[in-house]
Amino acid sequence: MLGLVRSLLSPERRTLTAVVLLLLVCSFVAWGTGFWLLFRLVYVVGLAIPLSWALAWYNTRHLEVTVDRKTDRGQVGQEAQELIEVRNRYWLPKLWLDVEDPSEMPGHRSRRVIIVPGRRSRSWLVNTRLVRRGLYDWGPLRVVAGDPFGIFRRTREFGHAQQVLVYPPVHDLPHFQAPPANLPGEGRFRRRTHYVTPNASGVRAYAPGDAFNRIHWRTTARTGELMVKTFELDPASDIFVILDLERRVNAGSGEDSTEEYGVQIAASVARHYLVQNRSVGLIAFGRELRILEPERGQQQMTRILETLAMAAAVGDGPLGNLLFEEQRRFGRHTTLVVVTASTDDHWVTAMQSLTQRGVRAAVVLIDPSTFGGKRSPLMLYGELTASDILTYVVRRGDELSLALSPSGAGVAAWQA
Repeated sequence: MLGLVRSLLSPERRTLTAVVLLLLVCSFVAWGTGFWLLFRLVYVVGLAIPLSWALAWYNTRHLEVTVDRKTDRGQVGQEAQELIEVRNRYWLPKLWLDVEDPSEMPGHRSRRVIIVPGRRSRSWLVNTRLVRRGLYDWGPLRVVAGDPFGIFRRTREFGHAQQVLVYPPVHDLPHFQAPPANLPGEGRFRRRTHYVTPNASGVRAYAPGDAFNRIHWRTTARTGELMVKTFELDPASDIFVILDLERRVNAGSGEDSTEEYGVQIAASVARHYLVQNRSVGLIAFGRELRILEPERGQQQMTRILETLAMAAAVGDGPLGNLLFEEQRRFGRHTTLVVVTASTDDHWVTAMQSLTQRGVRAAVVLIDPSTFGGKRSPLMLYGELTASDILTYVVRRGDELSLALSPSGAGVAAWQA
């Protein structure tokens, strides 16, 4: 009985319940008093109920609805587009169609009420500005039809659900610096690579898939076989960006959180080195441990952005433990860029141990006190600089291109 009452009082059936109660009350009073006006009201309401149901049912029939979602990946600041088309296959018009493509994307608004003439179609383009990174569901398209009195609502779904992955924003860091690793040879030590570099080291036989611009025509003419050039890389350290995603150190919420700043800093630092054709890797421990080995190129940038798009500060592993457990990955040819909002000094011991082994490092400290946190990283900053570890400080509202520069306010504020 309680379930029936709740069903009748639900928002979808509240109007129908009220109309049925009105019909019952008017019928009871009309038969008791014989008042003619009440009898006519009973007839009108009794006739309106089935007509309203028939109209709502008809409006969802003979429809062809398509949606072309043109975006499956994007970056914060860009726009996601979708083209929606509703076609009426019947000769009578469709009235009061409420068309919506639901999504959890912040700022997404695609709902529209339309009338579609007989044998005609209506289409429109929906642009949604991407404002928050993450993975969002999109669809299926929902069409709700009703009647003029709002008594009945009939819903049909068209198409299927899709997902859109939104990458975090990336900032230019023209003046960002991290200590270079001490490599042997200082230019004489090179290693082979499949990338095209200014350093051609030799030739080899052509293999299917080799680009034609790598063919060495003189050797080909001399040998009578297609030969391609091989290349070497100049000595350069591998860059590991380590993002601290421990739940305990996160402060703030939404866009104004140390988590969001950390993700943007990690993405920006990775891009800064990848455009210089450097090998960049990523280590982050949030929901799970994610490790991307150092690689070059746009594909590596895409992998890093995909990982950071889903990053969340929900991890339980302290930064110090992460550095100790993964220290085998770091050698004298490695530069670490650690991004953290931690104010504890437990992980500084791990950093000092790595630098003593020849690993070069820089730290980006996100000041949690500017995000509503209780502790300031002032003491930690002093300990890191005393250990000769290059340290940047980023506060809420800072412009990253300025804060992550040697003369930026983030570094100079405490020195002053």
